[in-house]
Amino acid sequence: METITPDPRRWWALAALVASMLTLGFDLTILNVALPTMAADLDAGTGAQQWMADAYVVVFAALMLPAGLLGDRFGRRRMLITGLAIFLAGSLVGALAGDVNAVIAARAVMGVGGALVTPLALSVLPTLFAPDERTKAVGIVSAASALGLPLGPIIGGWLLNHFWWGSVFLVNVPMAAIGIAACVFLLPETRDPSSPRVDAPSAALTVSGLGLLVYAIIEAPTRGWGDPLVLGMLTASVLLIAALVLRERRVPRPMLDMTLLTHRGFLFNTVAATLVNFILSGLLFVLPPFLQAVLGHDALGTGVRLLPMMGGLLVASRLAPKVVARFGARASVSAGLVVLAFAGLLGSRTTVDSGYGFVALWLSLTGFGFGLSLIPAMNGGLSALPRDRAGSGSGLLMTMRQVGGAIGIALLGSLLAGTFRDRLDVTGLPAPAADTAGESVVAAHLVAQRTGSADLLASANGAYVHGMGVVLLVCGIAALVAALLAAAFLPGTPRPAETSTAPDLAAEEADARQ
Repeated sequence: METITPDPRRWWALAALVASMLTLGFDLTILNVALPTMAADLDAGTGAQQWMADAYVVVFAALMLPAGLLGDRFGRRRMLITGLAIFLAGSLVGALAGDVNAVIAARAVMGVGGALVTPLALSVLPTLFAPDERTKAVGIVSAASALGLPLGPIIGGWLLNHFWWGSVFLVNVPMAAIGIAACVFLLPETRDPSSPRVDAPSAALTVSGLGLLVYAIIEAPTRGWGDPLVLGMLTASVLLIAALVLRERRVPRPMLDMTLLTHRGFLFNTVAATLVNFILSGLLFVLPPFLQAVLGHDALGTGVRLLPMMGGLLVASRLAPKVVARFGARASVSAGLVVLAFAGLLGSRTTVDSGYGFVALWLSLTGFGFGLSLIPAMNGGLSALPRDRAGSGSGLLMTMRQVGGAIGIALLGSLLAGTFRDRLDVTGLPAPAADTAGESVVAAHLVAQRTGSADLLASANGAYVHGMGVVLLVCGIAALVAALLAAAFLPGTPRPAETSTAPDLAAEEADARQ
């Protein structure tokens, strides 16, 4: 096994990465809490809200592979700083936006910045840390992302209660500036000039294929799955992604290195991480409107009520390395996914009258299952990567995760929108008002207030909770399938009694490379 000479600045460098990841994690949940307020102020239906969330994620996912290669070739610190600067600029545009389209454009710009930051923050870890320290480093970076999740809703909720919705974008500016300063002063420059060049046609195929896929899924509930436009977009996305795979298999130094998927440890850890992101992204999209519109909490109250999930995640982030050392990564990932499945199935039993206590219970289980499964899966995937492909390899892993997140928001959001619209009783409403009410639970509440219809209000709450239950049921089933896949196919680890923690992790890495 290759020996890594410890960099004396490695823990200070990790602080720079933590600042970068904290900025991105912070932004994710701020937007989810702000969406109901933005929906009312900008007259945005469920589809527009999905695009405000997905514009970031689609660009993020599509550009991470070339971003990893740019970092490998031109310097990871330089690209990290560039990414944070672009993220800062996009946040300024979002804060000043006056309509939905401007917000979507700003989110896309922020996605470019996020695409540069995330894979490079991860690709630096194998070059700085030996396997016996890497698990701790991955856990710290993952915890930094997780720490941004509870801070985002609370600070974002406070901002929404005191300022306009654009303040949730403006708050990213000092966070990104701190991240830039930390990278400049603390992070050493690393690069791999022999990495493949960025292939413009492959990057274009990735962006267009993913964009059309997500667009079709978002538009399907409104237009219908049999609509010619939706079918055409789905067909085109499949052809574009197939063309991408064929092109990458033929070029001598591919941007999308398909040979990485022949490593069993990398492949199935990536699949597990992707399904976890699918579930969590969908959940974070559907939950804030339930807490705000149905239960009647303000934005700050919504942020505070998301804390049980974040608390479970933080507990699991501390526990996961110990579980891996004792029982192995496969057991940890499988157990976390089973907990996540139970949380989804339990959450699907939520009713309008359940009360917050029941919601807090399954939220805390969701966070715990997420942390227990994701951190070992990420570490297992990173350990399977050759060091000379750290940027592009970690970019592929994160691309798959974010594709899962984008499809989670699009598919589960569309499932919610279709179920809500079918369940909503708009009897007696004029056609324009009925169409508006069917766009989202926030829109239905606004129509109910204007018309003074208590029946519409009750129907909207019941329809939304039913749709959320269907989404959570799908999430639970997906987590159960992922748990079975992890238990069956993830590489095994030595018995805990036979080795100490460091050799166990080294053996895991060797097993993942086979």
